[in-house]
Amino acid sequence: MWRHTLPAALVLVFSALHVASASLESRLLDAQNAVRAKLGLKPFTWSAKLAQAAQEWADTLIKEGSFRHRPNSSWGQNLFEVTGGEYLPEQVVAGWAGEAKDYDLASNHCKPERICGHYTQIVWRTTREVGCAVAHGGNREVWVCEYSPPGNYVGMRPY
Repeated sequence: MWRHTLPAALVLVFSALHVASASLESRLLDAQNAVRAKLGLKPFTWSAKLAQAAQEWADTLIKEGSFRHRPNSSWGQNLFEVTGGEYLPEQVVAGWAGEAKDYDLASNHCKPERICGHYTQIVWRTTREVGCAVAHGGNREVWVCEYSPPGNYVGMRPY
């Protein structure tokens, strides 16, 4: 789970950059597939079913004012929360993908005191489909991506 609070000065900058030249779906898919391509992994395909589930969960988190993973899910899930502004799809994926520096391939673990599970879910070799959504409420923005089949199995390498 990623949480980020933006300084008030940046809110205007990010809002001004928020352009709808491409769909949210294609931007999220393209950004994640670019991460996978760097490792020679097959691209994800978009799943409307997973996107619908992601939207329902994002809406739930906004309504509840909470930030947690969906319990008892059969899918993998990445979450991202912004307070005080808006992010572009590419920024959300870059936040998750930036965890690559904290993944130690030799030991197949995150570096001590670091998080890397969002990155490893994106690059999990056997994951084929993704569906994502964003919900807004008050000064919060919650992004959810669902992955099938899920990754991040303990003891297994992502790629």
